[in-house]
Formats: sequence, structure tokens, C-alpha cells
Amino acid sequence: MEQLPYSEKVMDHFMNPRNVGEIPDANGIGTVGNPICGDVMKMFLKIENDIIVDIKFKTFGCGAAISTSSMVTEMVKGKSIEEALKISNKAVAEALGGLPPIKMHCSVLAEQALKSALTDYYKRQGKEPPFKFTEHTHDEH
Repeated sequence: MEQLPYSEKVMDHFMNPRNVGEIPDANGIGTVGNPICGDVMKMFLKIENDIIVDIKFKTFGCGAAISTSSMVTEMVKGKSIEEALKISNKAVAEALGGLPPIKMHCSVLAEQALKSALTDYYKRQGKEPPFKFTEHTHDEH
């Protein structure tokens, strides 16, 4: 099996993922998946006064899926919802030192998991999210 050219940061977040687990009293939970490759990401948010005070994830997938989940949680923890929404899949990939093109869909999935959890948060508040969320499925495998 050929080894993909993963950066040190990708490997670090894969071997030592941050913020793994569940938040029992989460007020935003989102799940997204890619049926083609089987990656599934579940994200848990604890939001207080529009600030993401805690975020955890559970990902079933490849190393890149775990790394991008871990990185996105690091990037948004402590940030406002508005700041979190500015984080794109490209920003996640860049923060990891880049991803092989065949694995870019993992960063898209991480961004979508965050938006899915934020959508859930707004619904629980009885509000309409200030963004459009549509789950994409990618055929890149």
C-alpha cells in the first residue's frame, strides 16, 4: 500500500487527536458522512453567549478525516459562532500543512460537521441559522 504524503501536523493530529469524545450537555450536535468512503464525523458543541466554550468530535474514518476533525475543533474552541463560520475547509487543510488532493474531501467534511452542529444549535434555540447548510457528498474515491 502506498503511503500518502501527509505533513507532520496531519500525522500529529492523527496520532494525538485533540478534543475527542462527547459533550453530555451539548447544545449543538451534528453528524455528516461520506457514503462513498465511509467517513463519518459527529461533532458536539457547547455554546454560551455565542461563544463555543467546548467542542468535541467522534470520527470514524481515515487518518485525514481524524486529523481534520481534530484541527477544526482546535481552530474554533473559544471562538464566537461568527468567527467559527469563517473557517473554511481550505483553512483547515492549510493549518494542517496541506492535504493530498485525494484527501481534501476530509477537510470539507470537517467544515460540514461544524456547520451541521451549528445548525442544530440554532434549531434548538428556535432560530433560523444565519447561514445556509447543505451537506455535500463527494465522489473522490
